[in-house]
Amino acid sequence: MTSPRRDGDTWDLASSVGATATLAAMTRAIATRDALLADPFAEPLVRAVGIDLLTRLATGDEPPGELVGRAAIDGAAVRTRFYDGFFLDAGLAQVVILASGLDSRAYRLRWPAGTVVYELDRPEVVEFKTRTLAGLGAEPTAERRVVAADLRDDWPTSLRAAGFDPARPTAWSAEGLLGYLPPEAQDRLLDTITELSAPGSRVATESRPTPRPGEEDRTKQSLNRISELFRSANFDPDMAKLRYFGERNEAAPYLVGLGWEVAGRTVRELLAEYGLPPLEQDALRMADVRYVRGTLGVTAG
Repeated sequence: MTSPRRDGDTWDLASSVGATATLAAMTRAIATRDALLADPFAEPLVRAVGIDLLTRLATGDEPPGELVGRAAIDGAAVRTRFYDGFFLDAGLAQVVILASGLDSRAYRLRWPAGTVVYELDRPEVVEFKTRTLAGLGAEPTAERRVVAADLRDDWPTSLRAAGFDPARPTAWSAEGLLGYLPPEAQDRLLDTITELSAPGSRVATESRPTPRPGEEDRTKQSLNRISELFRSANFDPDMAKLRYFGERNEAAPYLVGLGWEVAGRTVRELLAEYGLPPLEQDALRMADVRYVRGTLGVTAG
């Protein structure tokens, strides 16, 4: 069974919150097979992690069925395409991918010449991905610099040591991350991004609406139902234990308060934009999540 999150807990790509990166890559592999996006590294990375069920789902040996519903597959397409577009539209030569997990953008996007991509995650995570992709003969399409650091530690020092220059505009992503941070740590992360950002910097993340009364209990119930489906197939993510619940600031207005000019679209709007069907069942209120882009102005602090 998965233990509830606690200060100082540890994980790899097959356990605790680290397994969510493998789940996300598995879903991207299915979406790639359905021609909804193009992530050729998702399947081999999942296979290398070695969780049997997720490998079979990623390779197509196991049909998605109830385990990976249409909403999850289309949601992976929306999320991936949003962040791909964010980075390419930003056109900045300094990029930071926070909690990079099994993200392969440094290898699959057509970055402008001279782009430096910093991938930040726990040491065992970035080492695993670097070794696995090297074994596949994959070559980064930008200058890739690995930053082996935990977001709970002094990661800005590690980022600077890798060559990051806070005087240069930066494109930041915090993808699928904020809900796995305690509320105060979410604010601290956004504060730190702002402190490290020169004018003209960009940021992209998800902004989840403030829960309605009783909504978090319903979310936990929905996550428990999903976990039970996986548990019946001999994989136990226990997803409700991996998130931090309780009152927290919505990311978009918080960024505005820090001086970012923010615009965003809901999952519902992005599904329509990408020609995908609306969510038929939305117990987790995913359709109302906003994917947001922010730009730091010249006069912002």
